Amino acid sequence: MLHSNLAIFAPNFSKTKMLLSSRLQKLEQPPTIAMTQKAREYKQQGKNVISLSIGEPDFDTPEFIKKAAIQAIHDNYSHYPPIAGFPELKEAIIGKFKRENNLEYKPSQVVVSTGAKQSIYNTFQCILNEGDEVVIPIPYWVTYGDIVSLSGGKPVLVETSIENDFKATPEMLEKAITSRTKAIIFSSPCNPSGSVYNYDELKAIAQLAEKHDLIIISDEIYEHIVYGEKAVSIASFPEAYNRTVTVNGLSKAYAMTGWRIGYIGAPEWIAKACEILQSQITSGANSIAQRAAITALNADLSETKYMIDAFAQRREKMVQWVNEIPGFKVSEPKGAFYMFPDVSSLFGKTFKGKQINNSDDLAMFLLDEVYVSTVAGSAFGMDNCLRISYAASEEQLEDAMRRIKDVLS
Repeated sequence: MLHSNLAIFAPNFSKTKMLLSSRLQKLEQPPTIAMTQKAREYKQQGKNVISLSIGEPDFDTPEFIKKAAIQAIHDNYSHYPPIAGFPELKEAIIGKFKRENNLEYKPSQVVVSTGAKQSIYNTFQCILNEGDEVVIPIPYWVTYGDIVSLSGGKPVLVETSIENDFKATPEMLEKAITSRTKAIIFSSPCNPSGSVYNYDELKAIAQLAEKHDLIIISDEIYEHIVYGEKAVSIASFPEAYNRTVTVNGLSKAYAMTGWRIGYIGAPEWIAKACEILQSQITSGANSIAQRAAITALNADLSETKYMIDAFAQRREKMVQWVNEIPGFKVSEPKGAFYMFPDVSSLFGKTFKGKQINNSDDLAMFLLDEVYVSTVAGSAFGMDNCLRISYAASEEQLEDAMRRIKDVLS
């Protein structure tokens, strides 16, 4: 926990008055900080570091979206935008939800924010009271638990395994539900595992949420990066629609991570609350990025299909390469752009004088010895795994997997 590092006092002030807030002390320090710092140091030293830890596409934003942003600048979209988003962007989001997700929303049910992370933060700040519990399947995106804690809630974690493709069943989820449970949050496709819940699995979760009167936060930021069946929105089930906050954005499918545009489709009472909260925090999202997002969302998906095709080709090769690494057990990802092998069979073994006791040890060993940056599974609540992004060129991926294979052989 961060509180051991954050109990810092400003000089010349009393300890009781100048201690950092208890809210901040609920946050955990991201496990990736040491890894990121060391990878940066190696690069500065001229080492050939291959970064497979990054959670963003390695493509540039498509030209037609950039041109829309440039036009917006010329059109002087330089003033404060509406808090919940430009009406034209809301209409584009509504059209996207109807066209791609079989979801009907009104403008009053849509809120545009500065990235999907803010959309999730807004939601939990608005729905949680002190001590409310939120069920989170493991593995989870690194920020879920901290946002819940910062909002006064208590994360309740549900373990999964590679044997069930890292997916939680309704029975597993129900065991974690108590009288204090307020919500459940999950991503499908999942970061970090690449798992995708199918129609029947989502319907069962929707029925469970209805049975226990829970709010569902469905993180669908990777919905277009799938290999096989199209991802399903849980809000499309009648029993889930009025209790689901569908979170999405333009970061992944449109390679717009730096543009910071996320959005929700939600029950009107939640959307209105998020708009009120946002009015006191950040106000409306960047006006130029919003105008570009209108063009992106109104475009045919074929405009960005080349990125999905590239990820699919890399995934096929990565499954083969990772399977050849001693001690790596792989579940083939159905979406996103990550491999999440179980590496626990390596724990307790020694390589080049370094004993590997957990995923943090392994991730740091691979960086120190072969200059490949990955992310320890502990960051996602599953210490026995390692997240490897394949948002990199095939040449880099092949080189990185060869380095890892050689050092662990």
